[in-house]
Amino acid sequence: MDIVSFLIGMSWMSAFVALLLAFFLLTVETNNKISNRLFAAYLLLFAIDNSGLFINENFIKEHLNLEFFRWTTSSLILPVFYLYIVSVCFTDFRLSPKYLLHLAPFIAENLIFAFRLYFVDDVEKMKFYDHHNQMPEFYSLLSIGAIQVVFYSIAVFSVLRKYRAIYQENYTNPRTSIYKWLIQISTVLFTLYYLSIAKNGLRYADFELLWIWANVVLQFLLLVIICWFVLKALNHPELFRGIDSKLQLARDILPKETSIAEVKNNKSEAITLQISALKDYMAEKEPFLDPSLTIQELSNQINIPVRDLSVLINHHIDQHFFDFVNEYRIQKAMNILKDQSKSQLTVLEILYEVGFNSKSSFNTSFKKYTNLTPTAYRNAS
Repeated sequence: MDIVSFLIGMSWMSAFVALLLAFFLLTVETNNKISNRLFAAYLLLFAIDNSGLFINENFIKEHLNLEFFRWTTSSLILPVFYLYIVSVCFTDFRLSPKYLLHLAPFIAENLIFAFRLYFVDDVEKMKFYDHHNQMPEFYSLLSIGAIQVVFYSIAVFSVLRKYRAIYQENYTNPRTSIYKWLIQISTVLFTLYYLSIAKNGLRYADFELLWIWANVVLQFLLLVIICWFVLKALNHPELFRGIDSKLQLARDILPKETSIAEVKNNKSEAITLQISALKDYMAEKEPFLDPSLTIQELSNQINIPVRDLSVLINHHIDQHFFDFVNEYRIQKAMNILKDQSKSQLTVLEILYEVGFNSKSSFNTSFKKYTNLTPTAYRNAS
């Protein structure tokens, strides 16, 4: 089998898997309908874009307008991926008219093609197709694609940074894996997209064989990543439960004329009493034993407005809510591990008892506070 045939076979396989997974996501019963549909759309657009490597040349020449339109659909891939990331991060995500702005490049490209290609005679279309690599319209497609990679990589990681900040200030450990997973997949995918930009440069260099091999490698890697992505979603549905995007960060709650440094330095007697009351409540009532504890729930229990409690913890105590709660969990776990009468309890039983529901997050938090694993700490006690 020659390298071109191998590339065609890989592209067929990639498109087939993408379409199969898209069909599954569109038909499976789930509460994450918007996220699943957006990811299915991403897979469908990927398959359409990928089909250019194996579509029969005669079919293309008989349906040139369809081929030109297929080129423009590539400008929808990253916007859909961005919306998918937003929908996974935030439970209150809804598709709304403001997201139509993401269609601007796609609409602009089709308007250009309407005047330049769609309505010209077949001879002109064929002439354009045969020399499309040298045509300014095709350059513009590649340029828009490159700009989108840069723009949406910044946008996606900005969303993930916002998600992480809101999560740390309002939630505790059970859903931190969402951030880790999305940051991994986004990093890998955008690395491939940047490599794809470099690969497109080979199109205009005298390295045809290298360009074909670059396509083969990228095809294989993208196929592996898509399968990894969906298998992860199927095996770990808990990764795809979001948070409320309307929650504010503590720094945004403060009056604009008040700096964070001023808040930290201005610990009045009332603030000191509030901190003392909060710590006493945490020690006596142990609300941290609830693995799904949020700052809103703690606010209701201790009768401090959630905005004041957020500023109290994040600025006056100078800890994220996430770290503040987990510190109490770790302290309780340390006491249990040192208690000889509870030596029969396994580490797994202890982590559930103190409010964690993930062994990995428990081990990470425990080592952060003690520099030891739970087992090593128990053996050293």
